[in-house]
Amino acid sequence: MRSRTSIGWLIGVLSAAVAVGVGELVAAFVRPAASPVIAVGNRIIVLTPASTKRSAIDNLGTNDKVILIACIYVLLALIGAFTGELALRRLAYGLSGIAAVGGFGVYCTLTANAAHGTDVIPTIVGTAAAMVTMAVLVRVAGNPARDGSAALLTDRRAFLQGTLATAALAAVAGFGGRAEQHRRFDVADARAKIKLPPAQGPSTAVPTGADLGKSGAPWATPNSRFYRIDTALSVPQIKPSDWKLHIHGMVDTPITLTYDQVLARPLVERWITLSCVSNQVGGDLVGNALFRGTLLADLLREAGVHDDCDELMLTSAEGMTIGAPTKVVLDGRDALLAVGMNGETLPVAHGFPARIVVPGLYGYVSACKWVVDIEATTFAKRSAYWVVEGWSAHPPIRLASRIDTPRSQKVVSVGETVAIAGVAWDQHVGVDKVEVQINDGPWLSARLATVPSTDTWRQWVLPWTPEKSGSYRLRVRATDARGDVQDAEVRDPFPSGATGLHAVTVRAVV
Repeated sequence: MRSRTSIGWLIGVLSAAVAVGVGELVAAFVRPAASPVIAVGNRIIVLTPASTKRSAIDNLGTNDKVILIACIYVLLALIGAFTGELALRRLAYGLSGIAAVGGFGVYCTLTANAAHGTDVIPTIVGTAAAMVTMAVLVRVAGNPARDGSAALLTDRRAFLQGTLATAALAAVAGFGGRAEQHRRFDVADARAKIKLPPAQGPSTAVPTGADLGKSGAPWATPNSRFYRIDTALSVPQIKPSDWKLHIHGMVDTPITLTYDQVLARPLVERWITLSCVSNQVGGDLVGNALFRGTLLADLLREAGVHDDCDELMLTSAEGMTIGAPTKVVLDGRDALLAVGMNGETLPVAHGFPARIVVPGLYGYVSACKWVVDIEATTFAKRSAYWVVEGWSAHPPIRLASRIDTPRSQKVVSVGETVAIAGVAWDQHVGVDKVEVQINDGPWLSARLATVPSTDTWRQWVLPWTPEKSGSYRLRVRATDARGDVQDAEVRDPFPSGATGLHAVTVRAVV
């Protein structure tokens, strides 16, 4: 029986592998988002309860997508093993199981955000290939009777050859399909050919004194380390020549812009700190970068946005919706339709060809990557994705501060001067003071770095010399430009941002 079970598992897993591999290969001739695994993953994200999504972001951060895809592969293997065992009992049972999984894949594909009608083709072809594979392998294995009395593997050599050929087919189709998707759709070369026009206005070099050189976080967050929280399992690959931005809805004159038209407009550069509402106290879902783009307010005024429009529904190429308050975009701050980041063309993972950046708002109500549509509407008429999930539609940015060095549990030497340093932020308000408390002692004022505007984070540092051995608890709090002191009450990020004071514990030894 054990031999019979292992044979069934092998047949089922190989059939599932063929479905995935052939699906990837066919997706190379449709589009990467049509990959069956990506389509199922995207639908799982939508179907997953909001509380589970929040937990995933809190615990996994930017690794959530990789882990989700890995879980889908494992689940497919388990389902494949089960259907393979059924197929050895009766082939029709196994084929029905594959058909059911394929049907779920078709459903996921058709109901995905921004789905194309042709997206179902890879799933259908992959499912058919899996069914043929299962039928052939079951026949080669011996095709036992319903009561299991017939002998299995009467021709072991034929079965071994069949399984090896099937594994090779799955591998070649899968890896070859991914390579072909990359060759046909990757926009890295098109991005590399773009030379952004120079930005207008004053110098945007790092201000003297902005980077104290003692914090664990540099003044400018490198593009490769800038956090990314979104629902795109497959990063949209959009050629600049194919990209268009539509501005419509409650406007006098709808506007459609091409990428070249955006580059022909006056471009400005601004240092802007972005933070995610899911960021925990002391977390790293925050970054500071130099964004280049055209002012979004100018575009809205050219379109003639109506006075009673209080929401801008931003939609990305993969269907994500983000609702930004109109009055904030129009109040004089440097809200951008951005095309550049940290001196280079906007990275693909961060929204190339264009994204929205609004200082003073959390990313989920402003920072739309791969933006292709802006509808002027009202919060009463439309609710964006994260708001439907229960997050606040009008969240204020929370004044926050973080200790980057020393790290928690670090061992320091008694009598040695230690730099306690980090960053604090309250975008579009500004940070005026940062204080550190050592154990239960008085709050000590830290030295602050200079900043170009209130829209960026601010580095701070406090030299400290432990005088005796033992454990020390270091806490930090900030005061903003309005005189408000950072909220010490501990709150979870949901539904409008975390509060509380970041603390680390270090140990001093002789």
